[in-house]
Parts: sequence; C-alpha cells; structure tokens
Amino acid sequence: MKPIKVGLLGLGTVGTGVVRIVEGHQEDLQRQVGSPIRIEKILVQNPTKARNIAVDAGKLTDDPWDIIRDPEIDVIIEVMGGIEPTKGFILEALSRGKHIVTANKDLMALHGTEILAKAVEHRCDVLYEASVAGGIPIIRTLAEGFSSDRITKIMGIVNGTTNYILTKMSQEGAAYEDVLKEAQELGYAEADPTSDVEGLDAARKMTILGSLGFGVNVELSDVSVKGITGITKEDILYGKKLGYEVKLLGIAERQDDHISISVQPTMVKTSHPISSVNGVFNAVYVYGEAVGETMFYGPGAGELPTATSIVADLVAVVKNLRLGVNGRKVLAPYKEKKLKTDEQISAKNFILLHVEDKAGVLAQITQVFAEHEVSLESVLQHPNANNPKAEIIIITHDANQASMKKVLKHFETMDVIQTIQSVYRVEG
Repeated sequence: MKPIKVGLLGLGTVGTGVVRIVEGHQEDLQRQVGSPIRIEKILVQNPTKARNIAVDAGKLTDDPWDIIRDPEIDVIIEVMGGIEPTKGFILEALSRGKHIVTANKDLMALHGTEILAKAVEHRCDVLYEASVAGGIPIIRTLAEGFSSDRITKIMGIVNGTTNYILTKMSQEGAAYEDVLKEAQELGYAEADPTSDVEGLDAARKMTILGSLGFGVNVELSDVSVKGITGITKEDILYGKKLGYEVKLLGIAERQDDHISISVQPTMVKTSHPISSVNGVFNAVYVYGEAVGETMFYGPGAGELPTATSIVADLVAVVKNLRLGVNGRKVLAPYKEKKLKTDEQISAKNFILLHVEDKAGVLAQITQVFAEHEVSLESVLQHPNANNPKAEIIIITHDANQASMKKVLKHFETMDVIQTIQSVYRVEG
C-alpha cells in the first residue's frame, strides 16, 4: 500500500514527540489506517544541530517551501507556533490541497475562522486537538461525543502553569511571587510569564472551545479576562476556611442562544471535582442538556501527551483520505453570535472588605446590597491581628453582573469601607 507522506513544521519538544510516536508505533498505526505513515520532511532552524532523537539528515530542511510545495506530501503537521509566518504557510498549504494538523492555539484562536473557511474551499481537513489541554481529547469530544446534545456550559482549568502556582499557594501557604519564581526554575513558567499569569493563554483556549461548543465565531475580544497576579495568601486562606479552592477557570455559558465567555480566578467549592485538580494538570467540565455533567482530566502539556493528540488527528486525516471524505467534517461556525449583556450574566460572588471597626458598618453594607437587589448567602467577620480594620467576607446568592458592578461602585464612595480587597466568582 502506498505510504501517506507527512511534512513536519518544527522539531522542538512536541515535534520530537510526534516523530517518536509515528516511528515507534508504526505497526499499530498501519493497522488503523491501512497504509504506512512516513514523515518525509522536517522543517528545522538549523539542520546541523545535534538532537536528542535520531533523524535522517536528508529529511531535514530549513526552507518551509520544500515541504509546502512538495506534491508528494499529503499532510502537514504544524508545531512551530506563532502567528506569522505560520498562518501564511498553512493557508498556502491548504490552497495546494494539503491537510493540516496543528497544535497552534494562538493561530486557531485568532484566525481559526479564516483557516477553516479555506479548508472548506479546498476540501481539506484542519484538525487541532492539541491546541487545547494537551493530551485530553476535548475537541474531538465536543465535536463528536456531544454532536447529539446541546452544550450549555464549558468550565475548565486549561492552563497548567497557573494551576501549579495556585496549588502550591494553597497547599504550602506560599506567596505568589515565591511560587512563580519556583515555577520558572522548574520550567513550568516562561521567563516572561505574562501570557499564563494574566490569563491570556487560557483565554485563547476558551475562544476555541466556545467556538466549537456553541457553533459561533467567538473572537478573543469576546472573552473577559482576569489573571492570578492579584491573588493573595489571605484570599486562599479565607477561601479554604469557607470550603473553597481558588482556581483560574475558563467559563463559557449559553442560555437562550446568548453566550458569555470569561477567564477569571474563581472560588470553587471543595465538593466540586474540579477543585481537586492540582499541579500542572488540566480538566474541562462540560454540561449538556441531555447528558448532564461530564469531566475530562489529564496532562495539559508535555512532549508525549501533546504529541499523542497530534498523531490521533493525523490518523483521523488519513482515515478520511482512505474514505475520500476530507473537508466534509470541518466544524466552521454556523450560528449567529449573540453575547450576553451584564444583566444576563449571573453568578455567586465572594467579596472581602476591609472596613471601619465600629457599630453600624455592617448594616450600611447590607443596605447597599438590598438597594441593588442582591441577596446574601452569608456574611462573616474574621479578626485579623495584622489588620486593625475589620475584615468582612460576603458571599452572595446568584446576582447579575450589572447589579454587582453598581454595588462595588457604591462601596468605593463609602468612607466606612477602607478597601475592596477581593472579588471572586463562586462556582460549585
């Protein structure tokens, strides 16, 4: 049987994992697809560089057009990352009838609609399982496993770096700056950790999941984003006392065809399974009208977990080639996008206030909530030897975002409130 020839753009950590799996699992792959799969050419920056995997030097090239213009290559796997020139390479490859497997979350979040439209035009496959949550097959699950259901909510830990930091802060009582430095030394966080800790990486992944789960063209600008840099040891301690863990969650919700997508630190009830997802692991919780609640858990990054998702996509492309159905399952957005207003976005809230320690303050605060029709689930006051002011913790019932903004704006004008120390969404 004629082999399927593959071009690989990039031979870093993930690209190396792809080569290991394709070459090491060749017999298993042939049984699944009915023909050999051969990595024909590999794009690298320096073909003479020493590598930790044996690769035929004749397959290496530093010219991407050697791969894109090769008529013998059927599928291109892109693991080089970045937006440009990567986007141009992929669009040109599609125009030449080549199928694409990519792990590029940035590209798919920002330009996925354009790339998928090009794929439809040229009857090509574009698969991107590895762009979200590493080794967890969440994209395939949303596209196929929930094809007969209607997804109402996707909630997940989709960034391992921030989850590692928050886990260490929770378990060891460490400060954010100390844990971040440790994460950088261990290689979990980049020298410039902005994309992770400010929630931008998670936002790109939620853009992809929201688009797929709800069938609309979600853009990165549609995602409300707040990172973890403002989380303190006190926030985590108070949360634990009340039975919550702080997690950076991506939350995509749909109600009456209106959607909202956010990334934000969230107080998660310890009885909820996602609260116990620790370290660099990822988890995605999906709510369907028919199936109810489901959770998918696993490694969010790494050479072989991510490469496993890429090769699974490669197998799917080759099976489609054998059946002659490439390009027919491209999941391009097909619904009108309707974003929720602040009045339509509703959640419980955790609020920590530093206030004047005198009679009548609590009554003034609760009166503000009543004026804006926000009901309270609990109000607690904790003594703090390090703070001469009183500390009040409030957990609301479900309240719409517009009302909460009015409450917080009102608090800013009150002399008895020294600081609005923390405000978090509550889940579970």
